[in-house]
Amino acid sequence: MENQVSLKAEVAELELEAVIGFNDIILWDYKKRELIARLSLHKGKIEALAFSPNDLYLVSLGGPDDGSVVVWSIAKREAICGSPAAGLNVGNATTAIFSRCRDEMFVTAGNGTIRVWELDLPNRKIWPTECQTGQMKRIVMSITMADDDSFFYLGTTTGDILKMNPRTKLLADTGPAKDKFSLGVSAIKCLKMGGLLVGSRAGLLVFCKSPSYKPIKKIQLQGGITSITLRGEGHQFFVGTEESHIYRVNFTDFKETLIATCHCEAVQDIVFPSGTTDLFATCAKKDIRVWHTLSNRELLRITVPNTTCHGIDFMRDGKSIISAWDDGRIRAFAPETGRLMYVINNAHRIGVTAIATTSDCKRVISGGGEGEVRVWQIGCQTQKLEEALKEHKSSVSCIRVKKNNEECVTASTDGTCIIWDLVRLRRNQMILANTLFQCVCYHPEEFQIITSGTDRKIAYWEVFDGSVIRELEGSLSGSINGMDITLEGVHFVTGGNDHLVKVWDYNEGEVTHVGVGHSGNITRIRISPGNQYIVSVSADGAILRWKYPFTS
Repeated sequence: MENQVSLKAEVAELELEAVIGFNDIILWDYKKRELIARLSLHKGKIEALAFSPNDLYLVSLGGPDDGSVVVWSIAKREAICGSPAAGLNVGNATTAIFSRCRDEMFVTAGNGTIRVWELDLPNRKIWPTECQTGQMKRIVMSITMADDDSFFYLGTTTGDILKMNPRTKLLADTGPAKDKFSLGVSAIKCLKMGGLLVGSRAGLLVFCKSPSYKPIKKIQLQGGITSITLRGEGHQFFVGTEESHIYRVNFTDFKETLIATCHCEAVQDIVFPSGTTDLFATCAKKDIRVWHTLSNRELLRITVPNTTCHGIDFMRDGKSIISAWDDGRIRAFAPETGRLMYVINNAHRIGVTAIATTSDCKRVISGGGEGEVRVWQIGCQTQKLEEALKEHKSSVSCIRVKKNNEECVTASTDGTCIIWDLVRLRRNQMILANTLFQCVCYHPEEFQIITSGTDRKIAYWEVFDGSVIRELEGSLSGSINGMDITLEGVHFVTGGNDHLVKVWDYNEGEVTHVGVGHSGNITRIRISPGNQYIVSVSADGAILRWKYPFTS
């Protein structure tokens, strides 16, 4: 019976390991931008990493499924020793920091646990000492060590700061007594000149001193503060926030400069204006952003709170950005100022999921979550529904319009692609496949279309009769979500859930180049006019610009 129980326990543990998997710590050479080593020991999440002051050791902290702290030798690229990070009657440890003077001492802290560790190298052991905080129970979010190791400071979820002595392991002081930091202290840094830089989850950045911790200088930033990094002695420092903003702050005047931005939600679409490579627009959750291609700078941000933008397109004349939103509205904005030009209310019942414009700037074609394709007549002051085309049974994922504006193709997650006659406003041809279509493209000569979706296959179809010409295996794992073709029709690009950007030869049907860089599912991909760049966007909020591999 005992053997059966232990066998079941072992099987359960093996299954858990198979589900969670081992996560690697990757050690990089910063100067050469090269991978030095992969260190694998932790199961599941890795919470924190810290280097020793002379770069001899690295300490890593496992997540809730792992719960261990491991010390690694950087020279030998191997683990020296490990231990459970927290006691049995407390929560998980989530942060770690090394001593600033000694390579043999580090601190870990988390939910109800603060421990000072000593490394015993001859015996390959680490010895913890629990710090005493009396009746005070806190969940630690952030940690920093004084330059001379005299004290270390802990930021907590309740918005106060604990000052601990690493030698006596006792609480020195705590504060502020009133006006605690809203939503908790998410980042904290000790300055060489004395005092602390404190960042809260509410986006407040404060300079304060022990024991009162009252703000001496403060600024409000956009998004909860996630990290603070000092430059030199701390005369200048960088601050990162949850809204994917990086600020540069000069200590003397305590004024922020926004130096980098990015989407903090999944990017849904990317589009270039007609005939120019200088700009492109992306949309994610609540905003549309216009970017300068070469400098990667954000030029304009259009925000509509509490809604998600599913698709965007530039009018051919460049005078408006047409956008599709999940509240069922189509909104048009001026691309220079972001001014709202017009709104089409109740454009679709279950949100607008795809959008396209005609080259004469007189029509907008939209697709909805309910499967309807609607054609809108756009005048100087009016927006009129011309026709509602009800053939699809599920949401429309992609719309492409023919150059002469007399035909368009719509892809849907109901497994159909429909070619529509935009003059007679009726169906010309239907393509059926056992897949959820995610993307479709016209070949520039417009006698063929290529499609792809969740079955991972790239299919070429005849526009005239809807017959399949050929099928290619587009990916080994996961759906293909984005596709674009060059103006010459010689090459096309795809991206999907395998995180790879692939360049294909259209006639040969073979991959010529593969781009590795995304860490999330690629949602959309575009080739810039003039074939200079490929821009791909993904579900982790990334926008990657690639050099187009062929000279046009």
